[in-house]
Amino acid sequence: MTAPGDLKLLAIYEMGGYPNFLPLYHSLGFSVQVVNSIRKARSLLKKEIPDVIVAEYNFQSQFRDRSSNLETLMAILEKYGETKVIAFYDSETGHKLALFQQTFPLFATLPYPVNEKQLQDALQSVVASDFQAT
Repeated sequence: MTAPGDLKLLAIYEMGGYPNFLPLYHSLGFSVQVVNSIRKARSLLKKEIPDVIVAEYNFQSQFRDRSSNLETLMAILEKYGETKVIAFYDSETGHKLALFQQTFPLFATLPYPVNEKQLQDALQSVVASDFQAT
């Protein structure tokens, strides 16, 4: 059984524009690593797979072979299956996120402006589901 504090969270802050949630992550007992790009997150995933990732969903129409920043990350995570991803998104691209989730299901999605209570609830669900699975 995983003890609180043994859960690892990777926070990917690419664009920002929302509050610093590090105090919340720590208060819930997560060990936190922070990176500022998907590329750095991919590098980290070669060494360690977190229990949860909190990232931004950024739809990018100019990408030639993908539609968002998260596609590469989610393709890597498919191999491991246990990491839960919480994504922040712009409500204007919610329809694109819905299409994305047909291929890559996310644990939770939270629209901007991110509500701290909703994020807390989602993270507590991660903790609860981890305890039920072990």
